[in-house]
Amino acid sequence: MEPSAASASVSPPVDFALGATACCLACVFTNPLEVVKTRLQLQGELRSRGTYPRHYRGVLQALVAVGQADGLWGLQKGLTAGLLYQGLMNGVRFSFYSHMEDVGLTQQPGGTIVAGALAGALGAFVASPAYLVKTHLQAQTVAAIAVGHQHNHQSVSGAFETIYKKQGLLGLWRGVNGAVPRVTVGSAVQLATFASAKEWVQKHQWFQEGSWMVALSGGMISSVAVAVAMTPFDVVSTRLYNQPVDEMGKGKHYRGFLDCFVQVVGKEGFLALYKGLGPAYLRLGPHTTLSLLFWDELRQFTCQHQGT
Repeated sequence: MEPSAASASVSPPVDFALGATACCLACVFTNPLEVVKTRLQLQGELRSRGTYPRHYRGVLQALVAVGQADGLWGLQKGLTAGLLYQGLMNGVRFSFYSHMEDVGLTQQPGGTIVAGALAGALGAFVASPAYLVKTHLQAQTVAAIAVGHQHNHQSVSGAFETIYKKQGLLGLWRGVNGAVPRVTVGSAVQLATFASAKEWVQKHQWFQEGSWMVALSGGMISSVAVAVAMTPFDVVSTRLYNQPVDEMGKGKHYRGFLDCFVQVVGKEGFLALYKGLGPAYLRLGPHTTLSLLFWDELRQFTCQHQGT
């Protein structure tokens, strides 16, 4: 990401905190769309179109269905786990990317993509247990509109405890093989396109230099590319995280990332990889915009404060 003039003075620990704070703030606003996206991605799992009941038929209808079945608070299912995930993943991701800026990697040809991919992979690995629990909780609902396997956790802490007792420490990282490519692709596209879009907006001088509208415009443009590139990986990741496991902790539906990809395409068709694209974009748009805007503004504020 193109840093502001003073942003290089932000230390990695500070940038970790700023990145985590920015994305947690965005998560509060976009979590209902994450719930709907998860349900749509699990609907009709490994079944051909037309052979299963469609409880969710679009973003608005799905939001209403969840609200009616689970109550308004049901739209914030998994929020605590989501905040933990956002804080860990994006704190690591943004601080690592900032460090790559400081050492000059992002100034090299293709450097923004490489730095974004590495930052995303590292963040996804660290935060994978939180995403696992978030997916389980967001999939849970009443039987009438349930899709995917129902893990029936009672709380976030209860979910972590149950998974640890049944599958051990490694069980908390089950599905990480889907999360790493998902966030690697998404992070690379998001950070690289945001940097380019922001620079393009600045070049055309549509807004006053240093205006928050520059970051906002960059985030809006970035979100389009992220949604298109990331959704197939997102579908596979959701399936891997939510699948039931046997007594050995092995998935009952998929052996891994490639097997899941092949099975989804073979049994549900290629377009199944874009299940949940609508809420994915509607979530990514504001989430990308808000998180990058908050991060950019927090960095500038911190740098200005440090300089006083």
